[in-house]
Amino acid sequence: MNSKAINNRKLNGTKGKQQLIFLLFTLLVSCGAISKKGEIPLKWSDNLTGDFSFKDSWSYPEGVYRNEFGQLSCDGLCPPETDKMKDEDGKIYEDSLASFYSLVDTTHLFHSIQSVAQTYEWGGADYIIAERVGKDTVECVTLNNVSTHSSLNLIISKTTVKPAIELNSVMDTGTKTYNCTGGQMIIDRKFWNKGILKAEFNFKFHDDENPDEMYWKGKIYTEIAPKRKNI
Repeated sequence: MNSKAINNRKLNGTKGKQQLIFLLFTLLVSCGAISKKGEIPLKWSDNLTGDFSFKDSWSYPEGVYRNEFGQLSCDGLCPPETDKMKDEDGKIYEDSLASFYSLVDTTHLFHSIQSVAQTYEWGGADYIIAERVGKDTVECVTLNNVSTHSSLNLIISKTTVKPAIELNSVMDTGTKTYNCTGGQMIIDRKFWNKGILKAEFNFKFHDDENPDEMYWKGKIYTEIAPKRKNI
């Protein structure tokens, strides 16, 4: 066999390996095993089943509770003006009730996410906000509270979702972002077309400083707020 034929065989062999590697890479990306810039492919369902009854549960805003006198009161996060409206036992004066509730929000806040997570400074999350930022793009973020300082951020497009965990630590370390390395998200198409995000998700995240796997998984049911108009 002459040298030209040998070189052609080597070249063809190299091309074959490159094609095989490309095929495997494409397959892994499509399955969510490899994420491109933290993005993973979305899955759509015409009938996403499961228990979404958490959406019927609600809580008062943080710090609001029912005191021993049966009154809705607040603790820790009260406006300072309300201090003089209570007696030494914490009972709100009858003639101050109207003024008290004009200052303290006692709205019933219905839960919009049910999830479990392994991440930093996380004690649970009941609320996620979804907002349309483009024709085919919706951004979501979970709300932090006294015990939770890690939020789940999502950028959802027609075909992909880009999840990230943002830690706004109580420690003097600044904000840190942990990118998604894999997982999946399934969205109910019928609800999406009605302006409601009904979804199930399971994401994994990378942390350079900790070999233990970070994850966030659960279900979402929330209205998608329309795109805000530029002022």
